[in-house]
Amino acid sequence: MHLYPPINYIEPVFRPPSEANSLILQVTNGCSWNRCTFCEMYTQPQKKFKPKAQADIVEDLQRWALSLTSVRRVFLADGDAMALSFDRLKSILLAIKQYLPSVSRVSSYCLPRNLKNKTVEELAELRRLGLVLLYVGAESGNDQILTKIDKGETFQTTVDALHKVSAAGLKSSVMIINGMGGVNYSEQHALDSATLVNETQPDYLATLVLFFHQAEASFISAFGDDFVMASQRQLIQEMELFIAHLTLEKTIFRSDHASNYLVLKGVLNRDKDALLSMIKRALSQDQRIYLRSESSRGL
Repeated sequence: MHLYPPINYIEPVFRPPSEANSLILQVTNGCSWNRCTFCEMYTQPQKKFKPKAQADIVEDLQRWALSLTSVRRVFLADGDAMALSFDRLKSILLAIKQYLPSVSRVSSYCLPRNLKNKTVEELAELRRLGLVLLYVGAESGNDQILTKIDKGETFQTTVDALHKVSAAGLKSSVMIINGMGGVNYSEQHALDSATLVNETQPDYLATLVLFFHQAEASFISAFGDDFVMASQRQLIQEMELFIAHLTLEKTIFRSDHASNYLVLKGVLNRDKDALLSMIKRALSQDQRIYLRSESSRGL
């Protein structure tokens, strides 16, 4: 994250791993939904959702423009800049073009619900103004799991949003959480998530493993007594089932988040057989396949 010139961030600020070299422009504070029981990102009192004033955003850009002359990418923080109206987003993108003309890609997290009030034509206009990529945390394709984690979305609302993104010419990056349904819902989670991804053909697909720093007890309480945390082996078996049922054309796949035990990278379905072979070797305890230990996962 760029921290110079000084910017008045309301900490903490999160961004996708692939935005490590992007300029982080905070246009909202917190998450507009912020009820997902697995998420610990915006729980602090200072992270209550609020749009940032346009004048303050412009001031940030003006300050950056004084010393950053070769910025290529900008990520709109926090949890879901797409909660803003079309007009607000258009104003922000125009300001980026004015003060940081070298920027070639703007990206944002995106909750499916916040595309309902935006037309394909409006999204296409945002694309013309520089918005290129939306990160959609689908988490699971199984409606029962989505209800249990209070995601506020369904299989169909996520599919509809991703189809709208594609129709507007925007790129999408979809996140699925390995272990989201625990042991008892593992098969449904893997198969329904694969179906969701197959129906939407995202440009990018990523997985991370369900993990907690503090909220595990409250998550399990909300999910129900039938939640059983998956073991390392069960998580890898779930990944095997998920990948085996993917029928993708040219989706870039990454399973390399710090939470993952087994790092997987490739283009699907081109590299599907190679990825499944690696998973089988991991399950057979082939010593040539490196699995992260608990201490090396960096959580």
